[in-house]
Amino acid sequence: MNAVADRPVSLGDTGAIDRLERARTALETVPDPEIPVVSIRELGILRGVTVAADAVLEVEITPTYSGCPAMSQIAEDIGAALDAAALGPWRIRTSLSPAWTTDWITEEGRNKLRTYGIAPPGRCHASAAGERTIRFVPRAAAAARRETVACPRCGSVHTEVLAQFGSTACKALYRCIDCREPFDYFKPY
Repeated sequence: MNAVADRPVSLGDTGAIDRLERARTALETVPDPEIPVVSIRELGILRGVTVAADAVLEVEITPTYSGCPAMSQIAEDIGAALDAAALGPWRIRTSLSPAWTTDWITEEGRNKLRTYGIAPPGRCHASAAGERTIRFVPRAAAAARRETVACPRCGSVHTEVLAQFGSTACKALYRCIDCREPFDYFKPY
């Protein structure tokens, strides 16, 4: 689970501490534009909120994948939330390293995905530095090691892949063999 990382603020600066708390509260309401039932914090996109040395509120975000088309909308929504809470001045910093991983999705976010009808990803167990080991294996061995994906509607693990890409590039399209319902699966990475 990814906790929003923050740099410490001087304990004597109660105004900055209050501003950070108000910013966190405002940002909790910012939904992911592609999956509006989860917030950017629950998806692990929101990396940190700090008050910089120049007194500007700084929000750090990481895209779910390089070239994610939703990042400009996310930045716009963050700005609107901070402006509505009268928390300016602010700036948004996009960090690409460490790369986002589905391990950063909170348990609350995983439950919301499931309730919404999207099978949440399993854990990748990325290291603290965001590094993962890549293993090259024959296709048959990779298929045998494939993660079991449970249907978010009925819970059955009798599911099959229909397409490697679903409604967005970060999801695959599956079908439950038991209830016959198609569903998206948020691919782990």
